[in-house]
Amino acid sequence: MPVTVGRLIERLKAPLQLEQLGSSDGHEREIENPDVSSPGLALAGYVGRFIAQRVQVFGETEITYLSTLPEAERGRILKQFFSFPVPCVFITKGLEAVSPLVSLAMEASVPVFRSPLKTAEVYRRLKPVMEELFAPSSTMHGSLADVFGVGLLFTGASGIGKSECVLDLVERGHRLVADDLVICFRRGNDLLIGRGHELQRHFMEIRGVGLIDVRSIFGIRAVRQQKRIEVVVQLEEWSEHAPVERTGLEPQATSILGVELPRITVYLNPGKNITVISEVIAMNHLLRYYGENPAEAFNQRLMGRMKQARDARHYLVQDDE
Repeated sequence: MPVTVGRLIERLKAPLQLEQLGSSDGHEREIENPDVSSPGLALAGYVGRFIAQRVQVFGETEITYLSTLPEAERGRILKQFFSFPVPCVFITKGLEAVSPLVSLAMEASVPVFRSPLKTAEVYRRLKPVMEELFAPSSTMHGSLADVFGVGLLFTGASGIGKSECVLDLVERGHRLVADDLVICFRRGNDLLIGRGHELQRHFMEIRGVGLIDVRSIFGIRAVRQQKRIEVVVQLEEWSEHAPVERTGLEPQATSILGVELPRITVYLNPGKNITVISEVIAMNHLLRYYGENPAEAFNQRLMGRMKQARDARHYLVQDDE
């Protein structure tokens, strides 16, 4: 979905206390660059390095500079400025827009917004929203739950029991994030966030029962809006020939949107308590986060015991008494 001025203003109208100057046109304009900048030397006439596809912020410096120019010169510079494909303009500190900024912007269908906040505060609130709107995103078939603060993404074939597993986790006090459809987007280089679609948020489909509202049944503490995805739990049908991991010394990994995540495959057979296994997966991940690796510690202990036994045999062979 393209990032338009309308989508941006929908997110920022309240946080920035925005009011639109002039007409209300231009909300369909597409923003092609996630960065935010001030026009700088473009207002002095040098446009060789001007990146017009960015959202432009006019602070006190820009407005004061324009007000010192003769009206004819100011009109020429602003006309040149709005000849570029500028998506929109923000004026900070509640400053009055110098003439003819608003009229020229209306001619170019460039929306102009004014905020009473300081310039630095506008930048601080604007940049994270821009990064989120431009973040790489993808949709996945699965269920996402917050288990002991760890985001577990359950994947597997349709009907294998992902929703039932998450429902059991919610009943045990954990939290649902998304069911069936998980929208993933990347922040930075190694942070993956998952959330549910706004139309199906907090709803789950349980086969044989239908749709249920988890928030209404279990309370507001049983759900959350979004969560970092930290472990992928792949649910598979049990097979005698399945390559089951027994020690955990060779962990599996998967990549989503370029972010590498640990993947644990759980094979389903009658009597297996997937809920408890999921809780253990989350707690084991927390141990690894704090630098403790149970599988590696056990392996080191075993290797140490074998070395002691080997040294003892060598001592007895060399003993002539």
